[in-house]
Amino acid sequence: MPLAPITLAPITLAHFLLTGAILFALGMVGFLTRRNMIIIFLCTEMMFQGIVISLVAFARFHNNVVGQTFVIFVLTIAAAEAALALGLVVLLFRRKRTLDALAWSQLKG
Repeated sequence: MPLAPITLAPITLAHFLLTGAILFALGMVGFLTRRNMIIIFLCTEMMFQGIVISLVAFARFHNNVVGQTFVIFVLTIAAAEAALALGLVVLLFRRKRTLDALAWSQLKG
């Protein structure tokens, strides 16, 4: 007896928006609940990626390259933020020997 072919529903804009929203929500939860600086910055990057997925999906489904162009700017800002965050994490670790976010409040300039 031959097996019936499996037909998949087409992927719609809602699928990509849901994926982007899930990534953003997971990043937000991680950002608000964790105290380790590296995890906080990784969660920030996850939120950026959720936004990027949504922008690319809108650009693709509306046949417009403006969203994809905007993604380049978002990724550039994310790279600059990551470089700055790494410098701040190294500075904090050298001074306090911890990556706990509460140690930032104890730094005095």
